[in-house]
Amino acid sequence: MGVEENCVIENIKTRRSVREFADRDVSDDDIKKIIDAGIHAPSGFNSQPWFFVVIKNREMMTRISDHCKPRLLAKLEEATGETIEEFKKYLSMEEFNIFYDAPVLVIVLGNNAGMTADYDCSLCAENMMLAAHSMGIGSCWIGSACFVQESAELLDELGITPDYRVIAPIVFGYELRETEEPPKKEPRVVWIY
Repeated sequence: MGVEENCVIENIKTRRSVREFADRDVSDDDIKKIIDAGIHAPSGFNSQPWFFVVIKNREMMTRISDHCKPRLLAKLEEATGETIEEFKKYLSMEEFNIFYDAPVLVIVLGNNAGMTADYDCSLCAENMMLAAHSMGIGSCWIGSACFVQESAELLDELGITPDYRVIAPIVFGYELRETEEPPKKEPRVVWIY
């Protein structure tokens, strides 16, 4: 295995979903580098259907969080399990912010006309998270923030037009403390020779 290949695999294996952030800004230049890494992802028919909204305004992030929390709580009403029950408690707390007080939120949106936009933007998002990790910046995909799509007012304020949909809201910031690796399950693999 070559040195570069080893570095890529190491970067993939050590990336974590970070939920505790230091009170430290992520520079605009670093965010631009992260987005640039994202747009180098493959896309179906080379459609490159992505559009990005970068939010560093804490008040706006709180408004989005406050909009999304009750909607997610309603969606999880019937769901059970220890982890889900714990998350429901957090969602019920007024002070809980779904963005974990991260300094920046980047929303990756996909063009509705793109046949493969969901896949393309997901690949873009993973590139962004891996790039951030390689730069010493933590990240976490906040799927519950997709409920922002239900607020015409917030979409308008964010400059999101109806021809785009929210696919990957990701927070970025410097990790407050090292995030442990969750256990990985052995995958099911079928080999055909």
